[in-house]
Amino acid sequence: MKNEKSQILQEQIERLAKLGADYVDARIYQFDSYETLRMFNGVLDESTALLEPGLGVRVLYKGAWGFAATSGKAEIEKCFDRALQNARAASEIVGLPIEMPKEDACSHTYKSPVERKYSDVSFSDKVAFMSDIDEKLKASHVKQRMMQLIFQEMNIYFLNSEGKETSRNLFNVFGKMGIFGIDSDGGSHRRTADLYSNGYGTRGYEMLANPELFANHAERIKKELSETLVAPKLEYGKRSLIMLPGQGFLQVHETIGHPLELDRILGYELSFAGGSFVKLDSFGKLRYGSDKLSVSAGCAYPNSPGTTGCDDEGTEQRTYLLIDKGILVNALSSRSSVCEANRKAGRTIFDASGASARSTSFYRPPIDRMTNVNVLPGNDGTLADIIANTENGIILDTPLSWSIGSNREHFHFGCEYGQIVKDGKITGTVKNTSYQGHTLDFYNSLSAVGNESTLELRQVENCGKGEPNQVLELGHGIPVMKFENVITGERK
Repeated sequence: MKNEKSQILQEQIERLAKLGADYVDARIYQFDSYETLRMFNGVLDESTALLEPGLGVRVLYKGAWGFAATSGKAEIEKCFDRALQNARAASEIVGLPIEMPKEDACSHTYKSPVERKYSDVSFSDKVAFMSDIDEKLKASHVKQRMMQLIFQEMNIYFLNSEGKETSRNLFNVFGKMGIFGIDSDGGSHRRTADLYSNGYGTRGYEMLANPELFANHAERIKKELSETLVAPKLEYGKRSLIMLPGQGFLQVHETIGHPLELDRILGYELSFAGGSFVKLDSFGKLRYGSDKLSVSAGCAYPNSPGTTGCDDEGTEQRTYLLIDKGILVNALSSRSSVCEANRKAGRTIFDASGASARSTSFYRPPIDRMTNVNVLPGNDGTLADIIANTENGIILDTPLSWSIGSNREHFHFGCEYGQIVKDGKITGTVKNTSYQGHTLDFYNSLSAVGNESTLELRQVENCGKGEPNQVLELGHGIPVMKFENVITGERK
């Protein structure tokens, strides 16, 4: 990977080391493209394209971070100088000095699996694809229609003062179709479908044309919206909740993923995105859920926006357990947060970084961020098997609204689509569906987890965190899950 750019960075890193820097890293976004197309009622009402190349430099000096960024090719040396100056200034007021565990030099390259780049597809072909689906979304009960496509490509080069060097070429594609209707009481309802996968395959434009993953879901959501518009309201009460992956991904995202980000556990997000009910002494002890619940993080699924080869401080991704048969065992972490957590606990809780230091762009420093958080498939059969073993329940799919406790200790979700289950059979559709619970009680009520055939890799293109806010992409592998005695519906 050695080239002129790496040589320039190497020289600057060595210069700052001679000036007293304890650690230096640099990320060059040689290419960072983000394109959005949106169609509303058959009319293209948004077409935006962003291109943001640049350099970000991080310096650790006497226990304090300094960061600087530039998009100017002639400003590289000044950018390194500003990062060092910022670190020196921060070191004068630092409370708990930051430490970075030493790591050996290494080299790593990664490229997302892709057959057809979105940049190889003409603008007119993309619009024609959207128009074709828009036509399929039309029906007498559909009052509004929406289509959105997002394409992303990044080429990121990283080098640090330890001799660690990485190069990544990352591709993402996201798709959403949605329809809206009005029931007889004047209530508005929607039904949407997002691009997903089974976790394998490629991340190119070809995903969109796959009938199972995206292209052929128009008829399904039209049917489900029509059912919802004439359905009775969900009655308030406790019942079994069968959660499809289209709802399960956000449940896991908000109540497992975010509360297990180690910087949040250490208190660094309290003023913006909230904290976590998890404490350092929870690891290895806390029963997060029933024995049915095992959750992994990392790179188990190659076709995921959160599979990036390594994080933004050069740590190679691995797959590891966060929750093992209900017991909390690990967190989403970076090198420095692992050091801090172990020091504060007075013991070794975490053996290594979880490769979760991530940044949204060259002009933001990496922070502890969710990568892929996946619920491991179980042994409770197919969706049909789980339905057959349910006496009184509801099947829920697709988030409509959500409210999460500031420490992720409780939640309330509204959903787009619900079906009632009685004595092992689906008996009808209901509208205005919702459920709520306390996080630990909820996961400890987990009574069934579907097999591999029920798992879907659901994509998240807009996970926000940090101040200033950073938006990142990731994925969740989620099987069908069933929970018991869940409060569903709204009390009159």
